Amino acid sequence: MKLEIITYTLADAKIAHAAGADRIEVITAPAEGGLTPSLGLVEEIREHSSIDMRIMVRPHSRHFCYDADDAQTIIRDARLFNRIGIDGLVFGALTHDHKVDEELLLRFIEAAGGLPITFHRAFDEVADQVKALLTLSRIPEVTHILTSGAKPSASQAVDTLHRLRHVAAEAGQIELIAGAGLKVHALAGFVRDTGLSEVHLGSGVRVNNDLLQPLDASLISEAKNLINQPL
Repeated sequence: MKLEIITYTLADAKIAHAAGADRIEVITAPAEGGLTPSLGLVEEIREHSSIDMRIMVRPHSRHFCYDADDAQTIIRDARLFNRIGIDGLVFGALTHDHKVDEELLLRFIEAAGGLPITFHRAFDEVADQVKALLTLSRIPEVTHILTSGAKPSASQAVDTLHRLRHVAAEAGQIELIAGAGLKVHALAGFVRDTGLSEVHLGSGVRVNNDLLQPLDASLISEAKNLINQPL
């Protein structure tokens, strides 16, 4: 089982690492669902921590259908982050008919130099999640999909996530990461019922369950222990 924690400061990264998180997703603008963090922040985290670090590349929060100007920024960010020793990138793009934007995704992967890619919660806005998953499974660099099962909270999509896990297992290569609205106290049952092996936590491991508050190391440790309990 793997535990991924949203981080947007150097202090976050240090706390997550010390508390036993397996991986961090580095973002800025958490209230907007996460945008591309500064190069300086990513460099600082890399200098102070060896934790598996995945970087969000998302130029704005308006939508996931990117124009030529957006794409230019996205590609440049991928190249810049690839130069500083990160472990992977988090990215997603859709066409206007709510399908995976394969053309931009492949350009992004090339710019990233083959780094592992997590396709983020743009996946929750596709017209057909099974078809989108199968599309992504044909792209070797896409190793993970972050999803809430198209619900406001992943806890509301247990059956959907269970079905998607089976599709992913048959397709091979891709791991699903459940994220959005998960609370620590419910993790053991959620993992048991979905069969998923990776979870992504944000507000659920922060002081007062507030995404804009500091990380709570005790909640991260508790979450790690819960998801590693025998089913």
